[in-house]
Amino acid sequence: QVQLVESGGGLVQPGGSLRLSCAASGFTFKWYTMSWYRRAPGKERESVASITSTGTTNYADSVKGRFTISRDNYKNTTFLQMNSVKPEDTAVYYCRRISGDYWGQGTQVTVSS
Repeated sequence: QVQLVESGGGLVQPGGSLRLSCAASGFTFKWYTMSWYRRAPGKERESVASITSTGTTNYADSVKGRFTISRDNYKNTTFLQMNSVKPEDTAVYYCRRISGDYWGQGTQVTVSS
């Protein structure tokens, strides 16, 4: 069955960096668009970034220029490199395979001094 497992969250200071990983299994990873979403306290879940099977990327305006999504089709893993983080980036971050609507369990990112 499809499984998505996020890791890499934690506490980071404003202006710092963090890299999230999403390990996928149970499907042919290289064929699918993968995405990162987040849900901040008291807010709706929102799309952060996506990457297609051919490597085309798309970003929310709020993270453009600071976050980078990438993928390793040999390791069946999607990454989200978060740089210059801000307190408003605090959220639970989720990995998603849109096709079939599969989600990971989420990883908490807290940006605070």
